[in-house]
Amino acid sequence: MRRAAILVALTLFATTGTPTAQSIRGFGDAGLEVFSATNSFKALFGHTNAPLFGGGLEFGLPHRMFLSIDATRIHRTGHRVFVFQNKVYTLNEAADVTMTPLEFTGGYRFRRSGLVPYFGGGAGWLKYEETSPHAVAGDEVGIWHSTYHVLSGLEIPMSRWLAAAIEAQWTAVPNAFGTEPTSVGALYNEHDLGGFTTRIKIVVGR
Repeated sequence: MRRAAILVALTLFATTGTPTAQSIRGFGDAGLEVFSATNSFKALFGHTNAPLFGGGLEFGLPHRMFLSIDATRIHRTGHRVFVFQNKVYTLNEAADVTMTPLEFTGGYRFRRSGLVPYFGGGAGWLKYEETSPHAVAGDEVGIWHSTYHVLSGLEIPMSRWLAAAIEAQWTAVPNAFGTEPTSVGALYNEHDLGGFTTRIKIVVGR
């Protein structure tokens, strides 16, 4: 899966033509992701969403094209669960889940001044980690998954070197949940670790 994600990311960079950037900007972002596997996450954490924080770099290219790389962190604390005879039982054991997506995006901007709508898409990979205070060997999870996404947003210039943006993104992380009989993903037939994200970005640079 990691090789597939890297291959798609490199393809995005290659298809934009010259790799020479006309501008380089940095950004930080914060938002909320609503997971596609709503039943599974509600069983584990009592919530179907989680906040995220991150940042990255954006490379402006000719013809209003851009490339960006974004790393974010998502963290939730809940409880381990056990599935038996199609019922979910909550165990008295805390579970910490951390997801770290690294995403490459290629996109297009419609204007260079004033309000700037944009859209894009790309790929990357996500590291899923699950730990608990009394976990034994084999209980803790650390797995990489390929990811794919599309996004659109609106950038609002605030000064010569500063801008804000509102962004919406749909991410797919297929076949991320196990198929074991004791898996909540198998019980609810939910296998996608992605979801719908809204975020606010602060962009610095020209």
